[in-house]
Amino acid sequence: MKIALDPYMLRALPMEEMARTVAEIGYEYIELSPRAEFMPFFLHPRADDEQVARLRKVLRETGVQLSSTLPLYRWSSPDEAERLAAVRYWRRMIEVTAELECPLMNSEFNGRPERAAESEAAFWRSLEELLPVFEREGIALNLEAHPDDFCELNDPAVDLVRAINKDWVNYLYCAPHTFHLSDGTGDVAGMLRYAGDRLRHVHIADSFNHKGSSGLRYILNPPGTQARVHQHLDVGQGEVDWDSFFGTLRELDFDGVATVCVFAWEERAVESSRSMLDRVSRELAA
Repeated sequence: MKIALDPYMLRALPMEEMARTVAEIGYEYIELSPRAEFMPFFLHPRADDEQVARLRKVLRETGVQLSSTLPLYRWSSPDEAERLAAVRYWRRMIEVTAELECPLMNSEFNGRPERAAESEAAFWRSLEELLPVFEREGIALNLEAHPDDFCELNDPAVDLVRAINKDWVNYLYCAPHTFHLSDGTGDVAGMLRYAGDRLRHVHIADSFNHKGSSGLRYILNPPGTQARVHQHLDVGQGEVDWDSFFGTLRELDFDGVATVCVFAWEERAVESSRSMLDRVSRELAA
C-alpha cells in the first residue's frame, strides 16, 4: 500500500521546495493536486517541458514518487463549450502525467446536481473522447463522488464507475466527505464494502457531520442555502468513525493508495502532515 500526501497546504512553496519538504516529513509519495503555476483549478495546465523536467529532477533527488495527479476540470458541464474546453485540458494533463511517469490520475465527476441528467450525458461524451487517451498512455483513473457534483452519493457513484466497465477505472472514497456521501448517516463500513473490489484509493481527513442529530449543526445564511459544508481536519478532530474506516480497510485487505488530504491547518502544515503519516502508517501499513 502507498501512503501519499496531498501537498495543497504547501502550495506557497516553490515546487522543488515542496517536494523536499514532503520528503523531510517522511512521505514516499505525493498526490499532486492543483497548483496555480502548474495545474490550476478548471483551467488549461500551465506546465511546460521545463517545469516537468524540474519536477522529475527533484523527485529523483529526493526519492519521492508521484502516486497520482489530481486535476479538476468541468468535463461534465451541460455547457458544451465548457465541456469541450475541459476535454482539451484533460488531454494535456494526461500527457504531462505520462511525462512524469505517474501511473494514475484521480478526479471528480463534476457537473451540476440540479442538472444531473444533462451532466451525466456530458460526462459520457467526455469519456468517449478521453478513455482511448488514457489507454494509449497506460494511465489508470480513479473517480470520487464530490459534494455539489452531479453524482454526490457513494453507492450511485460506485455504480457509475462500474458502468464504465474498464478494469483500470475505479473508485476513490474521500473520508472527509463521509456525511455527504451517505446523506448524513456516516456509514463508513457500509460504503467501503459497497465499493468492494472497485475501491483503489482513499483520501484521509476528518470532518464534522454537517447535519448532526438535529439537522442544525451549522447555522447558514441565507436560510436554505445548498452549500455543501465540510472540513478536511486531522484524524480525531471531527466525527468520522475511524475505527470503522480503518477496520473495514483492513477487512477488505485494501492495497491501494491512501492520501492524507488535510487542508484546514496551513499554519501547522508540517506538524499536521507528520502526525497524519504516523497515524495512517500505524493503522494500515503494519
